[in-house]
Amino acid sequence: MTVLVTGSNGFLGSALVERLAIHGIQGIRCFVREGSDRGRLEALKKKYPDAGIEYYVGTLISRESPVRAVQGVDTIYHLAASLGGAPADMFLNTVVTTKYLMEAVISENPDVKIIHISSFSVYGVADLPAGATITEQTPLEKHPEKRDPYAFVKWHQEKLLLDYQEQHGFPLVILRPGVIYGPHGGAISGRVGLQLGGIFLHLGGNNILPLSYVDNCAEAIVLCATQKSAGVSVFNVHDDNLPTSREYLGIYKRQVKKICSIPVPYFALQFISRAVERYHHYSKGQLPAIFTPYKTANLWKGNRFDNAKLKSTGWTPIVSTAEGIQNTFDYFKENS
Repeated sequence: MTVLVTGSNGFLGSALVERLAIHGIQGIRCFVREGSDRGRLEALKKKYPDAGIEYYVGTLISRESPVRAVQGVDTIYHLAASLGGAPADMFLNTVVTTKYLMEAVISENPDVKIIHISSFSVYGVADLPAGATITEQTPLEKHPEKRDPYAFVKWHQEKLLLDYQEQHGFPLVILRPGVIYGPHGGAISGRVGLQLGGIFLHLGGNNILPLSYVDNCAEAIVLCATQKSAGVSVFNVHDDNLPTSREYLGIYKRQVKKICSIPVPYFALQFISRAVERYHHYSKGQLPAIFTPYKTANLWKGNRFDNAKLKSTGWTPIVSTAEGIQNTFDYFKENS
């Protein structure tokens, strides 16, 4: 069995390559760009010599590279996406690259199984009541243009894949993780709050934080890929015993470093968001609309989360939430 992993040398990608090797996959083709950092993948090649980890050097911003990359593989794990930058660049490096990949699949390997890593951000939760539980049946975002650039491009990326699947019928598995974290990842998610100068605005309050420790997320991807089903399968990915935003921030302050934080209640944040949005229109965009009522409702109104469908695959966290937080904060304490 040969598999292709895009985004293989990224934070989640390298963890996935290791989990594939642990599960005995022999023939792991890692799509990497010329000149990219392959330090973690090199370490995995030495640690798992029987996994047949190999590089395919190319770029998804090309119609030619994916054509060769998809040939002869049984499963494609599509993790490549842009996490930040100019919105136009994010669209190019997430949506356009996915289009080129799918053109290659339809041309060269139309029956291959696609495992796509999406995001909780594709859900449309702004109109749901506070405390509503997010499941795989929760409607997708109706107004992605009102969200941040990351949510916008992930929504379009998933929509593109669903359109291709509807036309061509290949098996498609979509995983929607919450907040992926761990050593080498980000320390504090935007769901907790935002840094503004020397002040951290704590916006998450007592909202539950849908954490997914990077190794747990990678394990979920591997197990969901083994499910025998035609058509489209969707799984939400998050761990058990989830902390609140306030609990997570409190542990960070005690174990990593003390930061000056100001809690902002949701009602106050909505008031600020409306003021920012009005001034954004009044100033003709001179003040960026960092906060809008719509964005605020999506991120900080507060939801509950359900991973029952993921557990039906036999998945259980290989790292507990308490241990995952400890590992993560130990790393950031040592490297701060």
